[in-house]
Amino acid sequence: MKRVDSSSSGFMPLIRSGGWADIGCRKQMEDTHVIVNDIATARGGHGAFYGVFDGHSGCHAAVFVRDNLLKYILDDASFPDAAQQAVKQAFLRTDRAFAEACELDARLCSGTTALAVLILGRKLLVANAGDCRAVLCKRGKAVNLSRDHKACSESERKRIEDSGGFVDTFGYLNGELTVARALGDWHIDGLKVMHKGVEGPLTAVPEIHEVCLCEEDEFLIVGCDGLWDVFTSENAVDFARRRLQSHNDPLQCSKELIKEALKRDTNDNLTVLTICFQDILPPRPLPMLSPVKRNISVEGLQSLSAALQEVVEGSFQ
Repeated sequence: MKRVDSSSSGFMPLIRSGGWADIGCRKQMEDTHVIVNDIATARGGHGAFYGVFDGHSGCHAAVFVRDNLLKYILDDASFPDAAQQAVKQAFLRTDRAFAEACELDARLCSGTTALAVLILGRKLLVANAGDCRAVLCKRGKAVNLSRDHKACSESERKRIEDSGGFVDTFGYLNGELTVARALGDWHIDGLKVMHKGVEGPLTAVPEIHEVCLCEEDEFLIVGCDGLWDVFTSENAVDFARRRLQSHNDPLQCSKELIKEALKRDTNDNLTVLTICFQDILPPRPLPMLSPVKRNISVEGLQSLSAALQEVVEGSFQ
């Protein structure tokens, strides 16, 4: 548990986290994740870093990105002053470094989606390439901090087609992948190599979303698509919030989300991180006030009837 330094006055996030993973019904575990609750920046500040990496065609790309992405972020000369630029360049540097590793050992060839969370003071930065998802609980409401990069989505389809690729009738990028952004996959022809100065249809460029944390922000759920196949963002936040109101343990909450996803018959590997920003229980909703019931006695009804009768009789005189 690490209180993150902030130069701003007011709310100071108190970071607590826990992550869990399960192979699910698959024969091979291709997910991996990283939790770093305290990182020291070059300028003496502190922060936190989290990542979920969902591999395909093997786990080598996911493991490589897990082990190298943070190093490239911290080594970037623009970090932490220009954190978004540093994170974007780190994604691309990691992708290129993995391509070089695959040239030396073809057995590594694979790909991975990647979602990274960086917390610096009150700044929460989410960088996503693929279909993992980060959802913020803001006073009980679900706020998506990433967008699923499915090849069949309209915005990704346009980018893919502009770069010379296509999405088939089943929603696969060039007939190969359901995701439109990922690291690795250098072994698949026509996905990554630039043509006439235009980037290939599969990109490792992340979309980055940045928010300033405040008292209303309770926790963040980060999960691979195996979770989101059976949970909506709102459903996951409601489920996790009830669990945290009970035990306030982010690790236990991650385990319970995975257990529930398995009950709902997800057919993928599962990885979930729960990152809390406060040490108190999420507030419970105020009880609904019961409507006041007013009864009138028989004597009261008789008196009211007599008074109404007098009014009616008086109107005819």
